[in-house]
Amino acid sequence: MPAHDPNRPTSSGPSRRSVLTTAGLVAAGVALDTAVGAPSASAAAAPAIFYSPHQDDEAIGLAGSILEHKAAGRPVYLVLVSKGENGDLAAFMNQGNCQSLGGNCSAPGHYHKLGWQESWPTPEVVTGRTAEFNLSAKALGVDKVINFKLSDEAFGDYDNFVKKIMAKVRALAQQYPGASHKFAAGWLDKNPTHKACSDAAYWLMKNGELTDVRFNHIYAYQQYPNPADRGRGAAYVLNIPAAHMAKKRSSILAYNTWDPSRNLYTLGYHSVPVWLEQAHADPREFVYTLPSNYRTGPV
Repeated sequence: MPAHDPNRPTSSGPSRRSVLTTAGLVAAGVALDTAVGAPSASAAAAPAIFYSPHQDDEAIGLAGSILEHKAAGRPVYLVLVSKGENGDLAAFMNQGNCQSLGGNCSAPGHYHKLGWQESWPTPEVVTGRTAEFNLSAKALGVDKVINFKLSDEAFGDYDNFVKKIMAKVRALAQQYPGASHKFAAGWLDKNPTHKACSDAAYWLMKNGELTDVRFNHIYAYQQYPNPADRGRGAAYVLNIPAAHMAKKRSSILAYNTWDPSRNLYTLGYHSVPVWLEQAHADPREFVYTLPSNYRTGPV
């Protein structure tokens, strides 16, 4: 294991102690906590921290896992990693007659000509997406919401963006010793922001700063239209109980709610309707450890 380097971009490990094996991480040369069975009282009191790369990712692919940890008595903290700037989404909201969703748009008359700024940093989009995120978090009943407020620089200075995520995650790991950390499986999602999150986790694990880590394949629903193809190679497939699935669907609904008085403009649904619809229909989530051939860097 290399010496600790606080500026070096990191990676990851297991999911639930009682379910996931450590084979993938051992193969990656990462030291792990290999304890199995019921967690200790001190571990049970430590929070499970979930990292959502963008607003909507938590509803799509983390919600069931969040509720699983809540049911087990764990405090759950939900982190929004990036601000989610998006000029294309601002352009959608300036269309007038909705060309993105047509009759499925929940705006009155399927019409929205909001005059939002389409150039960086798209402030109205950030405000609206974050309002949806907070409503989603409320539906899930998380114990704490944390906003890193990082500009989404994954498409620009990728390495620096990874370092910024590392610094934020490191601070949480130091503040909450014994916490478990749940990231997007960025190498599977094939989205630069998601990949930056899993890279940050990789380097922190390699430095020995994180010891209990797992990854959810958030984009599985869109990437594999046939539900039977989802979860292949997963260390753990979570079958979400009906009561939890009802809450997950309420979380998803936060992204298809039109209420300008609360800064809610169905931005999630305008952005990723297929993701949301497929996640709404499939009562499963897909948990991974790092593959032995994991490679850092943008996708």
